[in-house]
Amino acid sequence: MLTNKKLGFIGGGNMAEALVKGLVATPSIEADNIILSDPVTERLEYLQKEYSVKTTTNNRELVKISDILIVAVKPQVIKGVLAEVADLLDSNKLIISVVAGLPISFIKNILDPSGVKKISVARTMPNTPALVQEGMTAICFSSQVSKVNVEVAHYIFKAIGETVTIDENSIDAVTGLSGSGPAYILMVIEALSDAGVKVGLSRETSNKLTMQTVLGTAKLVRDSAKHPGELKDMVTSPGGTTIAGLHKLEAGGLRNTLINAVEAATNRSKELGKKYSEDS
Repeated sequence: MLTNKKLGFIGGGNMAEALVKGLVATPSIEADNIILSDPVTERLEYLQKEYSVKTTTNNRELVKISDILIVAVKPQVIKGVLAEVADLLDSNKLIISVVAGLPISFIKNILDPSGVKKISVARTMPNTPALVQEGMTAICFSSQVSKVNVEVAHYIFKAIGETVTIDENSIDAVTGLSGSGPAYILMVIEALSDAGVKVGLSRETSNKLTMQTVLGTAKLVRDSAKHPGELKDMVTSPGGTTIAGLHKLEAGGLRNTLINAVEAATNRSKELGKKYSEDS
């Protein structure tokens, strides 16, 4: 699907690197067709050496030769970055944003304020497990994006995990759930490991038990096609150890706390998106 397509990355941070790592492992994508720009030359030297990709400090040169442009910069600088290359972008290029908080309309207003060029923009919300190619990326599209380019965007991000198409008005909810979600799970992992130490296990053993339990349970839910509640009931014997533990979790409000966390993160995402749009 991406054979002979040139992929340009503006920004060489962690998410860009995760994508590059996944893409160069994909049979249909050659490292020679990937080019990255970044103001930090040491970062570019590392990426070139590690993945054999091309690099540059010149955004305009990158955009000229790219069929697909992936923008992976901080929200505070995106306005200047896009304004620098706006005249080089048209309907023949797909622009993919990995910039948190900024709506498609904000990007299009910089690149194509009159709407004449019919710029195609995809907005994404990946999460940090992408760093080990187990990410979850939600993608929304402007109306100008063709069916082929919808498939292209999903193909690119499947290199770092799973993908889903959403309406843009749902992206803050995605941020609150899967964007911030790894932090919630990490806190659960940390707490379970501490609990193992408290009841007499070594830290090394407790960490290993916890990590494999979380990993295996996630795979069980994914692969079994059973509802999590049904799987939970399978390990909950009458009068047994699991129901005693579950009772404590319910008494402590774990379920309610997690729901509140997702809601709070969703609301904060909306606030930050509005702030970034106003400040940029």
